[in-house]
Amino acid sequence: MDENEIYHKGFEYRCNGQYAEAKAEFQRVLGFNPRHIKARMQIGLIQGFEGDFEGSMATLAALSSEVPNDLDVRYELAMTQLMLGEIDDGCANIRYILAIDPSHEKAIQQSAYC
Repeated sequence: MDENEIYHKGFEYRCNGQYAEAKAEFQRVLGFNPRHIKARMQIGLIQGFEGDFEGSMATLAALSSEVPNDLDVRYELAMTQLMLGEIDDGCANIRYILAIDPSHEKAIQQSAYC
């Protein structure tokens, strides 16, 4: 399997709530490519799903700083911030996304809460 196939397998596990298996697959992806942004983002999301909200926020914030124009990462960070009550930061990230991509559907929907 190549890293893309492994990533998709991990994503399927994550969608099915099989977080340990998903993390293992995403770690395998990172073994091929330590800078794989989407695998790193998924690991950050799983941290939150498992209740490690501080870890999730730290992972997503660091990743967003590393790749500031990756709107998927920025959106997941914004959603995590909003979920954890960091409304000002979450809304700032929603506005950032819309400044880059005014047609970003998910950000448009979330902007109603800002």
